[in-house]
Amino acid sequence: MRRSFSLFLAGGLAAAPLAVPAQASAATATTVAAPTTAAVARLKPFSTFKISVKHSSRTKRGGKITYYVRAKNLGPFYADYYWIGGEVPKGVVPTLRWGAAKGTKCTWEDRWFWCWGPLRLEKGKTDWLNFQVTLKKGTKGTATARVGVMSFDVDQGMENIDEEELKRLGIKGYYWLKKVNTKIVSPPRRPGRSWSPPPPVKTYNPPTSHEESNKKKDT
Repeated sequence: MRRSFSLFLAGGLAAAPLAVPAQASAATATTVAAPTTAAVARLKPFSTFKISVKHSSRTKRGGKITYYVRAKNLGPFYADYYWIGGEVPKGVVPTLRWGAAKGTKCTWEDRWFWCWGPLRLEKGKTDWLNFQVTLKKGTKGTATARVGVMSFDVDQGMENIDEEELKRLGIKGYYWLKKVNTKIVSPPRRPGRSWSPPPPVKTYNPPTSHEESNKKKDT
């Protein structure tokens, strides 16, 4: 169910305007689908998430940017309809590499890269995703990404409802995204001057991990 539903979510988010959290250091939950009444708007999501991100702060033109995303479920309930990933920067080649817990699957459409695992995330537990993009050589300035979690409130007994019915029922979705910037620097061309690449970000590789590449799908 989550495999096919993820394509619907990615397409829905790509078409919907996304508000950036007020502060990059504090990810804010925002409703994807607008509630119909004030009472519904006051309802809290089934699960809220604390997002932490490490990433490459600098890279050269045509270089790589690596993101290390951690998402802790703060509850009050377990989460099973959630995705970890986010919006990749503009100006990247259409192939990226990622690593995550065993059994994780990912999809990349437009600028949205989302991954989902086979198990639910209990309250107090943390999920993780590492992924790396490669910049096109003509990309310059600042590479901006928004990474974190997207979660939907799906009640028990609704697991087999198809995508069109979920849309018709107006199932609420939330996201927690952090905006992160990477400065793209150009190595000096004048003789006698040297350029040192930035040090790599410390990695986090749990023993039960899986790595593979994803190509962006046509939209």
